[in-house]
Amino acid sequence: MKIVLYSHDWAPTVGGVQTITMYLARGLAEAACEVTVVTETPAGGMDDAALPFRVTRRPGWLQLLRQIREADVIHLAGPAFLPLLTGWLAGKPTVVEHHGYYAACPNALLLYHPTQSVCPGYFLARDYGKCVQCNAANEGFWKSLRMLVKTFPRRWLARRATRHVSPSNHAGRRIVLPRTQTIYHGVAFEPATAATTPHASGPLPFAFVGRFVPEKGVPVLLRAARRLADEGRACGLKIIGGGPERERLEALSRELGLAAQVVFTGYLEGQELRAALQGTAATVMPSLCEEVGGLVAIEQMAEGRLLIASDLGGLAEYVGDAGLKFAPGDAAALADCMRQVLDQPELVRKIGAAARDRAVHLFEQRRMVEEHLKLFRELLPPRHAEEARVHP
Repeated sequence: MKIVLYSHDWAPTVGGVQTITMYLARGLAEAACEVTVVTETPAGGMDDAALPFRVTRRPGWLQLLRQIREADVIHLAGPAFLPLLTGWLAGKPTVVEHHGYYAACPNALLLYHPTQSVCPGYFLARDYGKCVQCNAANEGFWKSLRMLVKTFPRRWLARRATRHVSPSNHAGRRIVLPRTQTIYHGVAFEPATAATTPHASGPLPFAFVGRFVPEKGVPVLLRAARRLADEGRACGLKIIGGGPERERLEALSRELGLAAQVVFTGYLEGQELRAALQGTAATVMPSLCEEVGGLVAIEQMAEGRLLIASDLGGLAEYVGDAGLKFAPGDAAALADCMRQVLDQPELVRKIGAAARDRAVHLFEQRRMVEEHLKLFRELLPPRHAEEARVHP
């Protein structure tokens, strides 16, 4: 089976979409599919020849058309306009996987910026004035208007895709597109050797792992830590990641009198990330927006780490009952969860083990790849589908 997997942003750029599409491309290649990843991201210092699939970077339209016409199935990481249009015109089975809410919201977050609150769905409700008002707060009026206008053809084309994949049931309900099915994200890990969260002898520190952008809600975590400090329950914070909000977050930690107990590590991955998380009580995910899923959540659960997460969107669905949840944006409620862990440190191991079990059951790479393969085969003509079963 020949598969074109298009991801506008891809490796070596770091992010959830890039990581999941890499896992998917590797898994499909291991299943003997002929995979070509197409992206607008330049290679930088990355050696594409070392990958088990082909990579085409920054193709012209004719090159993109040729690759789409030669493929059996087109898989898009998001409703990218040109690949959607090309696949539709070429009559190729096209699957759109929604890593954000691009087909239902001009800012793709379903976050109403003026109040930093969850958007009730103004675009789909045709309340376009609210959409312009929302994004004008950050982007200015004219750019906000352009964002709104672009959403119309994007959604029109998305409705004509052959199938849609949602990483969570929640996201599927929010994008409101026909022919949508849920396939949870999956990562590569060995359940038998997954680490359990260590038990620290002193006060347990907490960690945040992710991008420093407003929708991730890091200020909520800082304010929750301030509440605990006011009770005499000072706890350490490791803020791991990078992004445009770093200076503002560092300034807020100083303003709250937390500079001595908050460490900003910068972006970490692999063994460096695992080492930084050793001895932490929990990873806190205080998102303000409805994430479609949550790659960080999966990775932390796979390693048996306790999660404290906003009770919101696909993130809450992924965590399920294998973590602690709090109302999004509520620093007092988050402080209550953190206090619960400080008072009952045995929860670190108990809930961490439940999180690992849930990850083994729901978020394994092989399951994700198999469900995509099943979907792709369903879209092929009968003769090609039979050949794909014998020679994927």
